[in-house]
Amino acid sequence: MQWLLLLVGFLCLPQCLVAVSQASEPSAGFRVQETPDRLVITLDEKQIADFVFRDEKVLRPYFCRVHAKGGLQVTRSHPPVPGTDATDHETMHPGIWLGFGDLSGTDFWRNKGRIEHIRFADPVLVKNGRLSFTTESKLVTAENRLLGLLTCEFLLTDEHVGWRLVWAATFRSMESELTFGDQEEMGFGARVATPLTEKNGGLITSSTGLKTAAATWGQAASWCDYSGRSGDQSGGITLMAAPENFRQSWWHNRDYGVFVANPFGRAAMKQGELSAVKIEPGQSFKIRFAAFIHDAADYDPAVAFDHFAKQFKI
Repeated sequence: MQWLLLLVGFLCLPQCLVAVSQASEPSAGFRVQETPDRLVITLDEKQIADFVFRDEKVLRPYFCRVHAKGGLQVTRSHPPVPGTDATDHETMHPGIWLGFGDLSGTDFWRNKGRIEHIRFADPVLVKNGRLSFTTESKLVTAENRLLGLLTCEFLLTDEHVGWRLVWAATFRSMESELTFGDQEEMGFGARVATPLTEKNGGLITSSTGLKTAAATWGQAASWCDYSGRSGDQSGGITLMAAPENFRQSWWHNRDYGVFVANPFGRAAMKQGELSAVKIEPGQSFKIRFAAFIHDAADYDPAVAFDHFAKQFKI
């Protein structure tokens, strides 16, 4: 009955609209506009991302239309533009996301299961150059069976050389254990804008000094950066895995633009025996990642990761 009481508690809390507090903020900085399916986020009056929490095709939350502070688009257009973008994996690679190809046998990566938004547990708050909010969701199978609950804490910060997204996820199982399986498509991922891909002259670099998608695929690293040029602008995305996560992340990186920090796919990434990470009934499990969006000439991903590792703890 513990899981039932927990769910009832979630659902009985007030389902109010997102409240945005900006009382201490000047005219610049972060701003948020709420619509029925997303938060439209601006920084210094420039659009930098949409956070989508309801979508009929992509059945999990994600960030799309992601831009660097200088205006460079760093994620592939969503939906992709035929003739400009490769149109593969349209509903699997929407921008920046957290997804799982095998969660208790359900494929949330390919939208067979759904991460169903319940509410904003903490209101959207803008203060001192930081934007924060928390969501609560249900993990539901294709057969409409409830597997567990997911709480996601989001923090966006305005940095000198770009802006940073921190995404912390806490999973709670119900009457049965929740099991993370072993696949390539597990973890924290992004699809970079078409001009930034390796196929168009971009480059993936890892914290261990390896370069290219082929060299970094399947290898462990604290971070990977995917950068390139679009016209006269350069920049990209650095994905980071918190040092306090239960395990290091291996990387599922491709030259067409996707890269994923994956702490679950040990065998899939050819790094050992088949893995199964289990959450016992009624227990919780937390992981944390970050994405740094950059277009500054003096950006150093190693320095950005060091700041992330020191400032944020599970």
